[in-house]
Amino acid sequence: MKKLNAIITRDIAIALRQGGGGFQVTVFFALAILMFAFAIGPEILKRSEIAAPVIWVCALLATYVSIDRIFQSDHDEGSLDILFETSDVLELTFLVKAFSHWLLTCAPLIALAPVAGLIMGLDGGGFAPLMGSLLVGTPALSLIGAMGAAMTLGIRRSNVLVAILIGPILTPVLIFGVGAATNTPASLPILGAITLFSLILTPIAGAAALRLNIN
Repeated sequence: MKKLNAIITRDIAIALRQGGGGFQVTVFFALAILMFAFAIGPEILKRSEIAAPVIWVCALLATYVSIDRIFQSDHDEGSLDILFETSDVLELTFLVKAFSHWLLTCAPLIALAPVAGLIMGLDGGGFAPLMGSLLVGTPALSLIGAMGAAMTLGIRRSNVLVAILIGPILTPVLIFGVGAATNTPASLPILGAITLFSLILTPIAGAAALRLNIN
């Protein structure tokens, strides 16, 4: 447990020291929301109708900014080899890295979501479903993103390749995330099921990809 906590602490310290992907993701998310708001214009009714879908799309696009760096930074400096050699259960290490990504990127987006909702004119009753959908769905973004990062490990400028690989897999997360945010029946349970399956399956696939790319 101490080793896993050390991984999270190290990732947070590196992110803070380097300006971090989390800051870049938050800025990207904020700018994307503002651009949508300006493009739609001053009509609050139009904004409120598409507020939840816009926020979810911006959150999904923002996560792409840092996905390729989940393992690449450690790989470049050689620390990933140490993690690989000292890890008793590589799948668990994968989960910790995915959680670090969620903590540094998705958590700030969730915190900023109410402000984004205000900018987009979201109805008062829409904030709770929006926040609930993001809390349930964004872990799947990090888990699936980490799997894609593991598959493309060692490939320079792999952002586009990662997007191509995981884009189709993330589409259901987006669809049911928007559905849950707009109170569509059964969307939230299905979104939760997707996150649960991601929690079970991505560590297996991600650890296998890491073994293949590191050895």
